[in-house]
Amino acid sequence: MRSVIIDDEPGAREALKNLISEHCPEIEIIGEAGSIADGRALLAKTQVELVFLDVQMPDGTGFDLLVGLEKISFQVIFASAYDHFAITAFKFSAVDYLLKPIIIEDLKAAVKKIRLSDKSSIDRIKTLIDNQGAIKKIALPSMEEVNFVKVEDIIRCESDNNYTRFFLTGNQQILVSKTLKDYEDLLEPLGFFRSHKSSLINLRYIKKYIKGEGGTIVMEDGSIVELSRRRKEDFFRALQSNN
Repeated sequence: MRSVIIDDEPGAREALKNLISEHCPEIEIIGEAGSIADGRALLAKTQVELVFLDVQMPDGTGFDLLVGLEKISFQVIFASAYDHFAITAFKFSAVDYLLKPIIIEDLKAAVKKIRLSDKSSIDRIKTLIDNQGAIKKIALPSMEEVNFVKVEDIIRCESDNNYTRFFLTGNQQILVSKTLKDYEDLLEPLGFFRSHKSSLINLRYIKKYIKGEGGTIVMEDGSIVELSRRRKEDFFRALQSNN
């Protein structure tokens, strides 16, 4: 795969090139750049299949570089020191990223995923760009495809063993090959609540609450969700904070 590295740290570029040369023979590094401006110029004159892209650079971010391109026809693996929002955006978009300092096994795994990926990879990058500043969309990988869904269209999620079933507006359902815990960690900061061990609900779609030991929640689509007794106080606290 014809590839370039865009990173403002010469040492980081050299270290990544050495790792790729030694452990990823399927990757050919044909160029490198140390800034957003130089990266744009490099991509304008070079046909590449894969870009290793740093997130934070002096003249902007890797996201800024992508936003400025007319067309994205290549795969991207981001490399970043820990940045909470950037990592969250990667997870929502299902885009590959490497944490610095880069670990060999992580690099090999990311390259393998890129080689086996399909057309949805470009859509993942577009979703990542859309999510800058505020999370708007989430990539939901099923066995056959990846769906890109607006977070505001998710009514609730339900555990299905090691899978999660998403219930969306318009009576849509998507079965996703990740656990409910994975999505609890992502969605709770966006107004979702784990009402029960098998249910994660969007607080914006609650129609009414029926009293009981724990109680029952009726959603706007007519679905009925159990509220566990131990989560009752947290539920009303979450309602107040989201109003």
